Amino acid sequence: MQAGPRLFLGVDDGASRCRARIRDAAGALVAEVEGPGGNMYVDFEGAIATARAQIEAVCAKAGLAAADRARLALGLGLAGLSSADDAKRVEARFEGMAGVRAANDAVTACLGAHGGGDGALVISGTGSAAIARVRGRDIVIGGRGFLLGDDGSAARVGADAVRAALRAHDGLGPASPLTQEVMRRFRDDPLVAIQWAVSAKPAGYGAFAPLAFERAGAGDEIALAIVRAAARAVDALIRAVQALGAERVALVGGLSRALRPYLEAPLQAALRRPSFDAADGAILLAGGVLPASESGEA
Repeated sequence: MQAGPRLFLGVDDGASRCRARIRDAAGALVAEVEGPGGNMYVDFEGAIATARAQIEAVCAKAGLAAADRARLALGLGLAGLSSADDAKRVEARFEGMAGVRAANDAVTACLGAHGGGDGALVISGTGSAAIARVRGRDIVIGGRGFLLGDDGSAARVGADAVRAALRAHDGLGPASPLTQEVMRRFRDDPLVAIQWAVSAKPAGYGAFAPLAFERAGAGDEIALAIVRAAARAVDALIRAVQALGAERVALVGGLSRALRPYLEAPLQAALRRPSFDAADGAILLAGGVLPASESGEA
């Protein structure tokens, strides 16, 4: 590709998937790709590697040669990034570009959801977090990682399902179709579950969330209790960003659609549809612009 106007590359490196997108200086789409994700809180080098892989893939799709990288302004939204020092550490790993800026993926998702304007975003995916952008200031709530947070997330729903299954197996709690199915996945052997848990990552726990929602829909009381607890956690995140002054709130993430019916009705009614996604939020972080978009009720 010939040298020309600056291009903007946005990377949304979440725990479950990594998306990369290139737009030109006018906001027109040039290329986009998607692949496996990472989480720098869990594995810093792994998250850097997944981001690099998708950057290489999207540049190849756009027909960009190595020499064209100097035209690219890069914005990175990474799961698990929690401080300015983290951002600098990440930015130092991506040299040779027109500019690099990194932020937590909740920040870039919020930027995208409201087109760079004020508003709030509640994320319920593999992990969970909320962010309010009020008068240009970003305030993050939650997003403390699997061990210290992630209430209302797929990982937490899955972990609660596995815990309930082991308790039922040991006679410490009630059994149900959910607990029986979870234990079958471990060959009805708690030692298999324990060995799996030694190296399991949040996404591995999150893989049990669809089963919990399926069983909840069929009336399984244990599954319902788990799902309702997740919904209460998301209700709390929505209220928290509203209390900070965010008038426009969007709910996103892989678990968001399944959770919506369990949210309190007034909070459901207050949600708005995101204008753009986190990859476009990363493009805004890098200094790019986006095409016009209409947004409305979610």
